[in-house]
Amino acid sequence: MDLTLLLENVKAGKIDIDEALKQIQISNIHTLSHVACIDPHRMKRTGIPEAIYAPGKDVDDLVNIALSHLEHQSTVIITRVSDEQLDALKQNHPVEWNRHARIAVLRKDNSQVESTGGVIGIITAGTVDIPVAEEAKVTAQEMGVTVHTIYDVGVAGIHRLFPSLGEMIEKSVDAIVVAAGREGTLPTIVSGLVDVPVVGVPVSSGYGAGGGGKAALHTMLQSCSVLSVVNIDAGFVAGAYAARIANMLAKARRIK
Repeated sequence: MDLTLLLENVKAGKIDIDEALKQIQISNIHTLSHVACIDPHRMKRTGIPEAIYAPGKDVDDLVNIALSHLEHQSTVIITRVSDEQLDALKQNHPVEWNRHARIAVLRKDNSQVESTGGVIGIITAGTVDIPVAEEAKVTAQEMGVTVHTIYDVGVAGIHRLFPSLGEMIEKSVDAIVVAAGREGTLPTIVSGLVDVPVVGVPVSSGYGAGGGGKAALHTMLQSCSVLSVVNIDAGFVAGAYAARIANMLAKARRIK
């Protein structure tokens, strides 16, 4: 159900308030058998699309959940998709596939995301961090945001960062996501150099003491420069958070 259309119908006198409330209550949650509750209004309500987390889901259940989503909204995001799950999805609907992030996007009737005017940057310390960065990228793009990326510019060769970061600043990004594993210092450095919000994403690279992203997480939490930090490998959350900031700023620019 399109909430904007519903409100326009109330305004035009085509339906009364009681009927509108009834329609909202009916469509608020769609139950799919015993396996899932579909939230068709998440994007309208929060500005963040509801993504399906694929790991652990039965292949047939995942396909049914994805197709049920498409009955209520124009786009479906599915994260961390396995090869078997991807094959099943492709057999039932056209799929846009990001192999680095292992994200599948399904669209209704070739619908496209409308640009909001928001702009973010995404930076990685190393090549191993790219899958998490790409998850953030796809998420932000599905929220209508333009994304600029700089990959493999970590502190082991920090001179690589500055020219590209300068270009990103010139593009007037509204926020920057920085993904880093091992000791995770890059987000702190970037945050100390720019005047926009920075979101740090610890990545589960590294080994030994503090491996699996724990050292990176602790470093970012101890940052002496102002920094927001999401969970280990949480590319979706980082991308959505940065895109929400960018979209709020873009809306403010339009009002001016």
